[in-house]
Amino acid sequence: MGAPNLRWGLIGCGDISEKRVAPALRDAPASRLLAVARARAELAADFARRHGAAKSHADWRALVRDPEVDAVYVATPVRMHAEQTIAALEAGKHVLVEKPMALSVAECERMIAAARSSGKRLGVAYYRHLYPAVKRLRELLGKGELGEPVLLEIQAFERFDPGPDHPRAWLLRKAESGGGPMMDFGCHRLEILLDLLGPAREVRAERSNVLFKSREVEDTCSAHLRFLKGVGIVTVSHASREARDSVDLYGSEGSVHIDVLNQGRLRIVTPRGTREEAHPPHANLHQPIVDDFVAAVRDEREPAVTGAAGLAVNRVLEAIYA
Repeated sequence: MGAPNLRWGLIGCGDISEKRVAPALRDAPASRLLAVARARAELAADFARRHGAAKSHADWRALVRDPEVDAVYVATPVRMHAEQTIAALEAGKHVLVEKPMALSVAECERMIAAARSSGKRLGVAYYRHLYPAVKRLRELLGKGELGEPVLLEIQAFERFDPGPDHPRAWLLRKAESGGGPMMDFGCHRLEILLDLLGPAREVRAERSNVLFKSREVEDTCSAHLRFLKGVGIVTVSHASREARDSVDLYGSEGSVHIDVLNQGRLRIVTPRGTREEAHPPHANLHQPIVDDFVAAVRDEREPAVTGAAGLAVNRVLEAIYA
């Protein structure tokens, strides 16, 4: 007989949960989406029906208390991550929480302490960590084909100007999101930097409102990180009309260029010439991180992106927003 299904409770039924998280929880091997929670009961029930979940709740606390739920995926606004994650861990559930891990370093530390006390797994859904293209960058650095890392530059631009009634308008309210595009999707790129280059020794940043002057949060930010070996720069923007999703890694003996990270096509330049490789991500970007977490629970190991990794990103974020 195979291992019993990991029974999931999903807190938060927004756009990403609809498109990627719920299907990933449902489709992962030895995994089952059992229950969902959303503040409006009728919407929770409709979401549960469409995604094959047997239970729905208007109060997330009821989901956390459910003895049939083994693991909880937290997919709510960032301000709620710490409270919901800690409550779920204290109730004996494993937790996979959306990025960024929390609003502050202190909240992340409390989440990690709760996981340690409960003996349950805690993971953070930095799904780009498991992109085949990012794995390939690790391999190229590890083999020394690029020499010593010199500069890793990442750009992510996404025009974002929601109206006040838009379901993602909360991202522009600092108390709920913690910041603008650097907090929202820049954190994904910071996780890549830290994964490839190690702990940051120095962090400097410039935050600006170059287009949306009245926003509570920045619309553009550039962060400069110094590592033991190499420099990293992450630039993000909600203001640019042109979209960007690029990674450029320059080493002392070669370089790698990814024009669109979500497509995974690499151009590798060394003294021996230029070659191209294709390492596309999974069709459901969340599927590998969910699959890994289910396997981590089964195998009693740490997930690919641990609470400690999420905390490291939040330390950099806190320095950026200081």
